[in-house]
Amino acid sequence: MRSLPLLALGAALLAGCAQTSTRYPSLLPRANEGLNFTEPERQVPQLTPDPALDARIGTLTATIVSTDRDFQAAAKEAEAKVARARGMAAGSSPWLDAQTALSVLDGLRSRTAVTLADMDQLRIERAQTGAPDYPALQAAMERAGAIIAAQESRARALEAAIAPS
Repeated sequence: MRSLPLLALGAALLAGCAQTSTRYPSLLPRANEGLNFTEPERQVPQLTPDPALDARIGTLTATIVSTDRDFQAAAKEAEAKVARARGMAAGSSPWLDAQTALSVLDGLRSRTAVTLADMDQLRIERAQTGAPDYPALQAAMERAGAIIAAQESRARALEAAIAPS
């Protein structure tokens, strides 16, 4: 008999868990299920020639070509000095001459990189106004990037040639 109150209490507690409600969630479409998340069609803006930008691109490209010409001449001179310094002790006169020639190359490379940064600034300014990419500017930047990569490769090879072992 002692377990009868416990049994009654357990039955009462279990009865509270059982619901006889007929409220079920609706199977009708919800408001957000009908939304369309596809990207809307956007018209491509027509590219109009910009003579001022073309002139600026021409000036910057001429600067890069001129600087690369100077770099190539300085690199030939640096190659000769590096050849003389190869195997020499750090601090010797030929080694110092080679280091000076390499620093000239670094200066020319930085001038080319600054000019590429000027081109990139033009691209950024166009993007800020919402203007589309300008193909002539993009082509000039790609050409400048290739020139900088070639200069970097040549300078690193010369530096490695006289690096202390």
